Amino acid sequence: MELLNNPIRGYPWGSRTAIAALQGRPVPADGPEAELWMGAHPDSPSTVGGQPLTARIAEDPAGVLGAGTVTRFGARLPFLLKILAAAEPLSLQAHPTQAQAAAGFAAEEAAGVPRGASDRNYKDANHKPELLVAVEPFDALCGFRDPSASATLLAGLDVPGLAPTVAALRGGDPEVALREAVTGLLKLADADRAALVADVVAVTRGRAGHELAVELADRYPGDIGVVVALLLNHVRLRPGEAVWMPAGNLHAYLRGTGVEIMAASDNVLRGGLTPKHVDVPELLRVLRFEVLADPVVTPREVAPGLVTWPVPVDDFALYRAVPDGGELTLPGTGPRVVFCLRGEVRVADGAGELVLTGGRAAFGAAGHPTTVAGTGEIYQATIG
Repeated sequence: MELLNNPIRGYPWGSRTAIAALQGRPVPADGPEAELWMGAHPDSPSTVGGQPLTARIAEDPAGVLGAGTVTRFGARLPFLLKILAAAEPLSLQAHPTQAQAAAGFAAEEAAGVPRGASDRNYKDANHKPELLVAVEPFDALCGFRDPSASATLLAGLDVPGLAPTVAALRGGDPEVALREAVTGLLKLADADRAALVADVVAVTRGRAGHELAVELADRYPGDIGVVVALLLNHVRLRPGEAVWMPAGNLHAYLRGTGVEIMAASDNVLRGGLTPKHVDVPELLRVLRFEVLADPVVTPREVAPGLVTWPVPVDDFALYRAVPDGGELTLPGTGPRVVFCLRGEVRVADGAGELVLTGGRAAFGAAGHPTTVAGTGEIYQATIG
């Protein structure tokens, strides 16, 4: 195991306290700290021994990742582990499938769109399914709820401009109903969007149960994402609960701190609640208009003190270990990132050992099982 030095992304919605507190630094931080990245994403790779992890992998892909990983995913670490700390809502967004990402990336490359362009949709050719595990109460919008329930909610607002959306949501087939309702909202002219959002806020301000719409509209005046958000499941995760966001599911994280793991991609298609680029036709092309009846994933015990959150992809797997003074062996012998959320834990594999304290992480090359001992809470990211 080798100690990782991990970059922090300072997006405006980030917390000034959460990541700094985890790492034992002065609180508040000088600026917002939104995401702590742990992995080998080329935009912000971690460093190990003073060297970018991307370079370490490039020197000896099979030795670092294992021959099986290279065969399955190429000469790259297929996952990215993050601490996500949201003090304000993130944008409404969805992620493409593997095929959509590959095609979209190739098309933008062929068109000569600079990879750093603000209107670029596909930063890479990979998909980005993701799992977020709450480490404190965490609010999120995730996936469409039953359109009939959304129709009842919107009809109760008695806003004339919502009549077409309510009518669409009351259509027979849920997929058709959601597609027509969302498409109608996202394709409104700018002036009509602003007027509809203003009317919704006028009737919801001060009305119990509608605080989210008002909060979002105050942050993003005239943004139609305020209305689209009302079609989604609003969940409040307890520590240890998670949300699983496969390709095509519309979602937005609202506030809280969580451990997030995803395929190593930065492809995001936004639908609102943001000043950034929104490509409505492309978003509508990748969205899955399906009801997500129960978005919350609960942990499954693997062994005493060890849990996981099963996901239907093999790019990654996430485990939480609480050794409670004893020693635990973590699953898998593939490449891994081990992060200490709190406490003091000794982490060892066949190549070496070190002690991690809160907010610190280590990287282990393929080939050796990892053991953890001490008192604390550890998360391991590895391949599925």
